[in-house]
Amino acid sequence: MFHSRRLASLAGGPAMLAVSLALALSACSGAPQRDKKTPQVGFSQVTLTDVPLEIELPGRTAPFRQGQVRPQVSGVLMRRLFTEGQLVHQGQPLYQIDPSVYRAAADQAAANLVSAQASAEAAKVKADRYKPLAQDQAVAQQDYTDAAAAARTSAASVAQYRAALASAKVNLRFTTVPAPITGRIGRSLYTEGALVTANQTDPLSVISTLDPIYVDIQQSSASLMKLRKEFADGGIKEVGKVKLILEDGSEYPIPGTLEFSEVTVDTTTGTVALRAKFANPDGTLLPGLFVRTRVSQGKQSKVVMVPQGALSRDPRGGATVMVLGTGNKAEIRKVTADRTIGDQWVVTDGLKPGDKLITQGLGKIRPGQVVIAVPDSTPQGIKAHDKSSPQKPSAK
Repeated sequence: MFHSRRLASLAGGPAMLAVSLALALSACSGAPQRDKKTPQVGFSQVTLTDVPLEIELPGRTAPFRQGQVRPQVSGVLMRRLFTEGQLVHQGQPLYQIDPSVYRAAADQAAANLVSAQASAEAAKVKADRYKPLAQDQAVAQQDYTDAAAAARTSAASVAQYRAALASAKVNLRFTTVPAPITGRIGRSLYTEGALVTANQTDPLSVISTLDPIYVDIQQSSASLMKLRKEFADGGIKEVGKVKLILEDGSEYPIPGTLEFSEVTVDTTTGTVALRAKFANPDGTLLPGLFVRTRVSQGKQSKVVMVPQGALSRDPRGGATVMVLGTGNKAEIRKVTADRTIGDQWVVTDGLKPGDKLITQGLGKIRPGQVVIAVPDSTPQGIKAHDKSSPQKPSAK
């Protein structure tokens, strides 16, 4: 009994071992069949384009023009003739200084002029009367000489008093303080009853022209020198547009233009001052406002725009992409990409027109692998093969 069971066990062992080996080989043979399935990827044709060269720099708004309202004569302020914050026009009266002293001075100068004119007229008549008498030797020649000199002196006195009267009238006119420029006036630093002088330190008020308005920007001298070198090499075409980002993060709707860059470098900061001009019809921008600017300092020509998902970095930080090579094999390509615009990398070297850049399905391919390539705009995209769908994209 025991011997028969022993024989059955020995007879069944090899059979079971054979079945196990057959199942293992069958499982192993199925894996290579799945690996041999050709993956499908999406590609885009490489074309060259021009892109704006934008840099983001801090800036601060400054008035287009600024005029300080200052007294040109001394006196007590009697009235303020404007509303703070309103738009004023050049020549508009803003303050009234007590004019009584200056009006009296003008009246006195006018009276002195009249007196001088009367004396000059009498001296001239006397000189004219002596002239023929001196020729006839009816009076001494010296008397005529003295009369003629007195007439000229009187005429000079008339001119002096006339100038004194003009000066007195100017001072009287200066008792009304006008607006030096057209713009929006700020708060008044002096009130009625204050004593102001012609040589005081502080202005009475400040007027600013806000439409248009300037934005003063600081750029490092190193980046400016690099930019100018690229201009000289022809890789960049200058345009000079500026966009403005406000403190709340919103973009100012009106673009500005780059007016000029300073001719000297600030030795303390190593920066160069740039100035942009913006239209400000609604008065949104106020002087002294801190803003961020996107300065388009040129156009970079003959570059390739690559989606961010299609570009990767190697351990050393080098940029690489995958392209379709001979026989529809995926090839890795080193490129130069130093900056982004939106969701795309700007590639300046490594790709040429006509290259087929793999943009979809990168996660399931490796360099040297044969792939099925379809344009990335194809509706079916790069989905895995569906057994229910007999149609198969053709390789390109």
